[in-house]
Amino acid sequence: MSWWQAVLLGIVQGLTEFLPVSSSGHLTIGQTLLGVEFAEGDMLFFDVLVHAATVCSTLVILWKEVWWLLRGTFGTVQWNDEKTYAGKILLSMLPVMVVGLFFQDRLEQIFGSGLLIVGICLLITALLLCFAHFAKPREKATISWSDSFIIGLSQAVATLPGLSRSGTTIATGLLLGNKRETVAQFSFLMVLIPILGKTLLDTIDIAQGEITTGLSAVAMICGFVSAFVVGCAACKWMISIVKRQKLLYFAIYCSLVGLFAIIYSLV
Repeated sequence: MSWWQAVLLGIVQGLTEFLPVSSSGHLTIGQTLLGVEFAEGDMLFFDVLVHAATVCSTLVILWKEVWWLLRGTFGTVQWNDEKTYAGKILLSMLPVMVVGLFFQDRLEQIFGSGLLIVGICLLITALLLCFAHFAKPREKATISWSDSFIIGLSQAVATLPGLSRSGTTIATGLLLGNKRETVAQFSFLMVLIPILGKTLLDTIDIAQGEITTGLSAVAMICGFVSAFVVGCAACKWMISIVKRQKLLYFAIYCSLVGLFAIIYSLV
């Protein structure tokens, strides 16, 4: 993979990690259109790299919320709003942790990651975004414990390639009647620990020599930097988009890209 291909794929990851259009699905499409062929281990290594970059983007853009959460959770022994919020985030992570630890390999064997399944899942994402756009939220003051778990279940389902994690979790939160800005922030914060955990495990495998990479240092740096910079912009943009009720445009986009992926895979 050349440096410019790494830049383009990094941009795709940084942009689509936060926008409701599926980063995994777009990476698959991007690799296909660019003709990128990863050697064994390189795909996982690059995936770890760009996901780490988007985690850094989230920490930079939502640093006030992250600091509020950490300070309130570990800075006092008394139960407070911060501990309650942290507990809801932990609860939301349980379904995806179970899927990741016990069923991820099985799901990949069943569904694969080709353009056909990506296209189908993008159409499902479009449908969810349509429902969320036309839903009339009850504007709950806070996300409840039960809502946290249901949103977590939607995140677990969104491990399928082409099913947008942010789109699925935000749409689910809106359909449950939560405020737009509140559910967008919760969606971005709830994924931090699962991504960090997966990144850590994959990094350990790489460090132990179980996974080797032939990617050049220049390509890795270019991919990380482009994913981080674009991710920062996309994170701020997405929160603004949700507040301004613009999800329908992404539903149309996902429909078009999904149809393109299906047709391209069948031709």
